[in-house]
Amino acid sequence: MATSWFSVLLLVSIVFSCFLAASAGDFYQEFDLTWGDKRAEILNGGRLLTLSLDKASGSGFRSKREYLFGRIDMQIKLVSGNSAGTVSAFYLSSEGPNHDEIDFEFLGNLSGDPYIVHTNVYSQGKGDREQQFYLWFDPTKNFHTYSIIWSPQGITFMVDNIPIRVFNNEESIGVPFPKNQPMKVYSSLWDADEWATRGGLVKTDWSKAPFKAYYRNFNAYSWNSVGTDVWRTQALDATGRRWLRWAQKYHMVYNYCADLKRFPHGRPRECRRSRFL
Repeated sequence: MATSWFSVLLLVSIVFSCFLAASAGDFYQEFDLTWGDKRAEILNGGRLLTLSLDKASGSGFRSKREYLFGRIDMQIKLVSGNSAGTVSAFYLSSEGPNHDEIDFEFLGNLSGDPYIVHTNVYSQGKGDREQQFYLWFDPTKNFHTYSIIWSPQGITFMVDNIPIRVFNNEESIGVPFPKNQPMKVYSSLWDADEWATRGGLVKTDWSKAPFKAYYRNFNAYSWNSVGTDVWRTQALDATGRRWLRWAQKYHMVYNYCADLKRFPHGRPRECRRSRFL
């Protein structure tokens, strides 16, 4: 019986846990604090990183290494309380006007409202492939794992090992796909109250500042580190597809493929090809 991609991903998370912790667990070794002055900090001997936002500035960091295909995991505890207007971004990106990018963005909320996770894929400088989901837990109480799994065949977005989105490589029908540009890992915490919460209707309450997000247990590995082509060839198995359907049925709040007003002349090509985008 062929080994499924979803099963392999879970197995490797266990088998390589010691390797990953040793190779990519130290924020001092893996990241540069790129902006925000002292609002970004590495603590606990490199095991914890914090980002802060106040009215003067946000903050951010970037990986020292570039990656071309692989799995990127980060445990994040998001801004608590009234975080309306703020955005915590965790993403892969190359550089330049024709850059590629794979995004998680966490849109702040009023106290008691669910967080929205916004996902997008850019290829050759063009994005506009947004899907949004309500998280089914409070992401401010504890750390949760957010993963980007990127292969030549597709991109999977995962939350606590549950797939919420798959973006397949559809170059055969003329859809650009990010596959040639190595990307670095980025994260930032910034003010986006012109659009982030309820379309910009709810503004940032600066009396609640500073806003803080927390990061730990970064793991990254390329397909080459596993030494097998199974990464490059497998898709989600039946269990993975069930979880994907569950996330999209019960937690999706926006899907560009279903936005007929946005595409009056017909949906993008990839939307006609696959149910899971």
